[in-house]
Amino acid sequence: MTTQLESARVPFAADLAGHGNRPALITDELTLSYQDLADRVCSLAWKMGTERRLIALAASNDVDSLVAYLAALSSGHPLILLPENKPAALESLVAAYNPDVVLHSANGQFTLDERRPGTVHRLHPDLALLLSTSGSTGSPKLVRLSHANLQANAESIATYLGITSADRAATTLPMSYCYGLSVINSHLLRGATLVLTDLSVVDSCFWDLFRRADATSFAAVPYTFELLERVGFADMELPSLRYVTQAGGRLAPDAVQRYAQLGRRQGWDLFVMYGQTEATARMAYLPPDLAVEYPTAIGVPVPGGTFQIKPVEGLADGELVYSGPNVMLGYAEQPEDLAQGRTITELRTGDLARRNDAGLYEIVGRRSRFVKIVGLRVDLGQVERILADLGVAAASAGLDERLIVAVEGRHDTQLLGKVLAQGVGLPRTAVELHAVEELPRLGTGKLDYSAVATLASVPEAAPRSQADAGKGQGGPNVRQIFEDALEVKDIADTDTFVSLGGDSLSFVAASVRLEQALGHLPANWHVTPVRDLEPKPQGSGRPSRRKRLFAPIDTSIVLRAVGIVLIAGTHMGLLHWQGMAHVLIAAAGFNFARFQLTGERLPRLRRQLGSLARLAVPAMVFIAFAYLVTDRYSLLNIVLLNAILGPEQVTTHWHFWFVEVIVYILLAVSALLAIPWVYRAERHLQFLFPLAVFGVGLLTRYEHVEPGIPHTTPALWLFALGWAVAASRNLLQRLTVSALAILTVPGFFENPSRDLTVVAGILLLTWLPAIPVPRALSKPMVLLASASMHIYLVHWLVYPLLADRSLPLALVASLAAGVAYWALCNTVTGLLRRRPSAKVPNGKVPKT
Repeated sequence: MTTQLESARVPFAADLAGHGNRPALITDELTLSYQDLADRVCSLAWKMGTERRLIALAASNDVDSLVAYLAALSSGHPLILLPENKPAALESLVAAYNPDVVLHSANGQFTLDERRPGTVHRLHPDLALLLSTSGSTGSPKLVRLSHANLQANAESIATYLGITSADRAATTLPMSYCYGLSVINSHLLRGATLVLTDLSVVDSCFWDLFRRADATSFAAVPYTFELLERVGFADMELPSLRYVTQAGGRLAPDAVQRYAQLGRRQGWDLFVMYGQTEATARMAYLPPDLAVEYPTAIGVPVPGGTFQIKPVEGLADGELVYSGPNVMLGYAEQPEDLAQGRTITELRTGDLARRNDAGLYEIVGRRSRFVKIVGLRVDLGQVERILADLGVAAASAGLDERLIVAVEGRHDTQLLGKVLAQGVGLPRTAVELHAVEELPRLGTGKLDYSAVATLASVPEAAPRSQADAGKGQGGPNVRQIFEDALEVKDIADTDTFVSLGGDSLSFVAASVRLEQALGHLPANWHVTPVRDLEPKPQGSGRPSRRKRLFAPIDTSIVLRAVGIVLIAGTHMGLLHWQGMAHVLIAAAGFNFARFQLTGERLPRLRRQLGSLARLAVPAMVFIAFAYLVTDRYSLLNIVLLNAILGPEQVTTHWHFWFVEVIVYILLAVSALLAIPWVYRAERHLQFLFPLAVFGVGLLTRYEHVEPGIPHTTPALWLFALGWAVAASRNLLQRLTVSALAILTVPGFFENPSRDLTVVAGILLLTWLPAIPVPRALSKPMVLLASASMHIYLVHWLVYPLLADRSLPLALVASLAAGVAYWALCNTVTGLLRRRPSAKVPNGKVPKT
């Protein structure tokens, strides 16, 4: 059946020109007015033809995809919308539905594949859009949405969010995802502006664009808030931000309260929302002023919608049922279903709900998330809540007669299994727990429960699912670099350098190899997911990097390399440049903040202690050797306690004061942050917290408090100052740290040149992310920075042997010996790491 294009149109897509020259789209490269957008839409709609045809669009968050989407809606062509980065899903749906036209937008290229001049389909006149159900990308089961569905839900959302033509929304979610699409629809309806981007919120370029465009809102799923924690969102200056929306799954109540309170302080609102693809996106929202008091609620129905709670046999709570003009026409599972009209009038959400005393609806479970195990009905949501109350993030699935649970981080799964079995009333043998490094997630950020279920049958040597992708093409890729630097396997798209256990030691080698592989070193690369670091395919490739004479090296690496040369040279009398040891203490605080302050409290404590061991153990081993072959040191040196218990007079026993003080500070700070309320305070006050530590440190700097460590200059305040540098997210904060350094360092050493060295080092850390270094020197600099602590240890034994013969030779020999000891330690560590592991490689869930 063929149908001419008459009234089958979505008004907000057809009426774009009515908004005139107002900005419709802002990207990193251009600004497009509504009139310009309407012209592009009309041009593509003309190419689509005047006969209604079934169109499939593999979309990115780019101008071409948006134009194609609007062209189909405005001219009445039913559209199957799916993500560009899922070629298997496109192939599956093309095979299942045989679309007449296939559109594809990726990497700046737009293709239109007209598979036939007309159509072979019978298309219902109300049919406008076909979307995959949540979590089923590539499945032939699609949600059928009408023109009226899209218009009604856009109007409803625009009403309760108060969207006006002055609003500018950043596209933080894929447009192929109903939540991301609803942002586009509701803003175009009101003549507002879309800040169109596919950048992640962990990318500093996203926030640069956000500020330049004066964006007023962005949308977030629960996983987005985890990413926001990593980039210090709470301390960002975003004066144009009006509100943040949250949907796509349940956000933990404490996170709802925390972000709602943050918004109140900073002048923006948090809208917690609830929806499903089957309702064209949104069904409920929680008024921002109620979020702090009722953080577990989904709120009230959206304008035009109503809820009922219908009984479910055998359960205390009923199923939430929604009615409204945004309820889908029904499902499609084969091409013949595209000719059907409305087959449902209300949406049974599958969620169990209750209404509280304030009249707000709360979701208490999922009807389909109940499984029967050994004859007992188990609520998988309750399983996750029990573990969440214990501070453990988890995802659960039911399989035959077993409960399969993935828990994030390193945990005693035997103990948790016993607690969980008792909590849900199951035999211990029916509960199977797996500790994984990171819970598996779908592209939308939702938990991937099918991947959790596969844990039950993971073989001893599970194949690497993604880590091998793209290897062998033009040298090492990001995954290879991380594998080599961190000695891990099975690296997933969502992993970051820090989440894989990276620290300041492994950072050195990884950063230089990344710069060589990518041609540049992205800002905050250490907390950027692997998928965002991998270079995009380039048609002609970037210009050869061999022509570049200089390589930008991370400033902390340059300071460590230059610092250890100046320290060793000064100790042996070849050079006279004091102050670099204290610069490196500030750099230690800087790196501590960058690598040791992400993740949950207990997992990150384990990571902090592991990193501390990598510093302390090689030092203790070498000092034990020095104790045996010389008479310069004591047993207190071996256990790194000389600074506390050793003699007050300065002797050779004080050679290792720097290592001892760094160990004391790291141990004390890690212990402090292990306290729950301190942990929460640091997470909420990421810039103010190190300033508070800095203030405490000033008590010893100005001798108001005796630190009890004689003859070592107080160092906590410098460590905290470096920490504050890493926590600085804006100009005001960097200026504050700079001012504190300039005000507190001078006069401390009673040596102006030494004071100037420390101030200069801190200012370099603050204002220069990287320093250009001649490429020929990059590898030697990396070696020296990597081995700086080892050089500091061994130079005390090496240079006295050669000082009388040649001081330059003594320095070179000290550096070489330190690098050799560093290489030996790495070899031993690598052998220990390669011991046989548990049944899931690297503790990870295979991604599906």
